[in-house]
Amino acid sequence: MLKKKTKQIHGKHLYYAFIAGGNQVLQNQKALNEINVFPVMDKDTGTNLASTIRNVIDNLKPSKSFDKTLNSIAEAALVGARGNSGVIFAQFFYGLSQTIPNKHTINFSEFASSVKRSIPYIYEAVADPVEGTILTVIKEWSEFLNNKRSVIHDFKTALNESIHILEKSLSETTIKLRELNKHGVVDAGAKGFVIFVKGIIDFINNKSGINLNVDSDKNISLVHTEHIIEESLPYRYCTEAIIKKLKITKEELKTLLYDRGNSIVVAGSEKTCRIHIHNNDPAKLFSELKDYGTITFQKVDDMKRQFEIIRKRKWNIAVVTDSTCDLSDEIIDHYQIHSSPINLNFGENHFIDKVTIKPEQFYNMLDESVEFPKTSQINENTFTNLYSHLASHYDFIIAVHLTGQFSGTFLNSKKAAERIRKEFNKEIFVFDSRNISGGLGLLVLKVAQSIEKGESFNAIVNSLHKWRDNTKIYVSVKNLKYMIKGGRVSKPKGFVANLLGLNPVISLDKNGKSLLFGKTFSQQASLNKIYKYIKKTNQKKKIWNYIIMHAHNFDGAEEVKIKMNTIFNKEPASIVNISPVIGMHAGIGAVAVSLLFENE
Repeated sequence: MLKKKTKQIHGKHLYYAFIAGGNQVLQNQKALNEINVFPVMDKDTGTNLASTIRNVIDNLKPSKSFDKTLNSIAEAALVGARGNSGVIFAQFFYGLSQTIPNKHTINFSEFASSVKRSIPYIYEAVADPVEGTILTVIKEWSEFLNNKRSVIHDFKTALNESIHILEKSLSETTIKLRELNKHGVVDAGAKGFVIFVKGIIDFINNKSGINLNVDSDKNISLVHTEHIIEESLPYRYCTEAIIKKLKITKEELKTLLYDRGNSIVVAGSEKTCRIHIHNNDPAKLFSELKDYGTITFQKVDDMKRQFEIIRKRKWNIAVVTDSTCDLSDEIIDHYQIHSSPINLNFGENHFIDKVTIKPEQFYNMLDESVEFPKTSQINENTFTNLYSHLASHYDFIIAVHLTGQFSGTFLNSKKAAERIRKEFNKEIFVFDSRNISGGLGLLVLKVAQSIEKGESFNAIVNSLHKWRDNTKIYVSVKNLKYMIKGGRVSKPKGFVANLLGLNPVISLDKNGKSLLFGKTFSQQASLNKIYKYIKKTNQKKKIWNYIIMHAHNFDGAEEVKIKMNTIFNKEPASIVNISPVIGMHAGIGAVAVSLLFENE
């Protein structure tokens, strides 16, 4: 805590002040989400600011030196920035880091001057600056502090006196911006900044220590019957990226983006640049951007789905999975399933599974590329952001993921869920399907249909283990060369198998590990082996549903459909081009069947 009169502050002061302000934003993110109507009513400003701040808190290593701690905050904020307000918030600290003296301690006059000189950085980052937003509040606050430089010399007095200008500026956003006035709210990003500064002031005034853990705010209730006015959405995807070693200027990049969407923010420097844009074709955009630097991070949010969460949320339980879940787009949209994509890399080219690269594109590249693709698990921060947003609008969350034997995705999801459960005091259940592809898809569909029927969160959670035990997948591999290239089969064994013309059938055991179910001398023979086993099982258990998958083998999938229809007299839940993450190993031409039988 700052002393009664503090004329100099150092890095540790800044560190604890940031955490104090940041904790207040984290505790109020639900309330910020609820008033978010500008630039689009996607209700995620609180989530985005929380994500930005959370990344700083998680990665910040305080120094006694003020300038070193500030540089660390600015870098972490830029990397973790999310959404329009999050990027502007990060750019504010970047501007501070560029204008503050390189000193271990600074006085109030130096701080106030630096805050004032940081304003051009945030305005220059935004393609179309709009007054009555977070931009205006930061600017008017900076002007107040700068005007007090000659009459106030200690931080505590100056910051306390700045409260009235923060509150006044925030209340006037409703008047200045027509969209806010129409809904009778203040700007969500601006309110987030005011909450942040007030958190710092409260810490200075009342606390001798600080709790680094975030407690949930139990005073903010979740309203499910809010009145929201319909509006058009010209661009569907909120797209973000970090570009390293930019080959063009930030102004040139801003001009390039201007023709491809709106809500454009270009923050940081040419060395590390963070972009934010709303557009309709992320795949095309990233294809263009790779020529102007190295894209080290990309994020795409579906704002149409976010609108559905706010306006047309069908149930109070959210369903989450990952992109290895193979279900048709129609099913995913109908049940409002939230799927987090796994990352795919072809050499230095990075893609987001099923978002910036579709299965059809993937299989063409798989056949043409010399390099075998690699995957990377979904990190904890991605799930933290997702659960933070969903917890603002749902009462419960159920997440079902691909087998933990194949990826750390399940564990990262579980860690994030534990964190958000504490922040929001909401039940989040994360489940290892011990399956993949259509097997995972069937479990997710079973959960979604159970929610649709009105079953409770606890009932569904308690049933998942039985459903998992009754879920099977069988993959008929047509060509072993992809399993050999991917290292799943050694080259010597692959050579012998190819020489003999073997076509393996791959399944998963009860722990979710790969299992060689059988081997034959043709794909048709391997399929017959699968049919025989399914018929035998069907005599003992009744089928609930099944899914047919294929790796760019439409004719083969159609033949399997005909055969399965004769066995079950039932159409499949889906026929899908198998997830690239799975198909890269099964290889082009593979055909698979997943089944979920009723409980015995």
